[in-house]
Amino acid sequence: MLEANKRRNSARWMLALALGLRQGETLGPRWSDVDLDNEYLKLRRNRLRPRYEHGCPEASPCGRKAGYCPSKVQVRRETKNTKSRAGRRAVPLPGPLVAMLRAHRETHARERKAAGDLWAESDYVFTKPLGGPLSPNTDYHDWKRLLDDAGVRNGRLHDARHTAATVLMLLGVPARVIDQIMGWEPGTSASMRARYLHVPDAMLKDVARKIAEAIWGTPETPAVDENQDNEG
Repeated sequence: MLEANKRRNSARWMLALALGLRQGETLGPRWSDVDLDNEYLKLRRNRLRPRYEHGCPEASPCGRKAGYCPSKVQVRRETKNTKSRAGRRAVPLPGPLVAMLRAHRETHARERKAAGDLWAESDYVFTKPLGGPLSPNTDYHDWKRLLDDAGVRNGRLHDARHTAATVLMLLGVPARVIDQIMGWEPGTSASMRARYLHVPDAMLKDVARKIAEAIWGTPETPAVDENQDNEG
């Protein structure tokens, strides 16, 4: 968390770790989707990975992949509305995350003012230093650098979603609430929980202890042999 706080878009990483949002869900929201007064975030659209085609003349091709073409043309829209009802949801924002987003919004305002005419207005919550939507590819490499700087083992960006789901379980959050936060469909939520929720050994042992107490009763304190105490 300390390393995440050092980053320009620090709130972006805490959204992933605290609420398990998918990459597209984190990069897609605009400020109009964020209600800091009532402390919730509306998720309605996903940020898509860009797709490009060559823009160079066929007579003199650049010889590079389309994404590296100097005259590349983007052929995929930036965002797509969430199709499923479970995906279109409101998630609660913890108090510290609300504070981070307020600070982030103030930073955004300062950056916009400093950039002047160079600022690319987009209203996205997380943007490039000069505005405009943040690239999923750039975001992915920022995640890798974050793990490296924090001294954490290499992992997928999606692993943060697994971590968040497990933490919600450990906190005793009801299953149906976990389903809403994670955006799981009712018909598939049980199987998704099985895939995402990693039960720690300590929790399994605690369950075993509770079962033992429920069936066999609370273990009695071993009797003390008074004669043994008087020996010597």
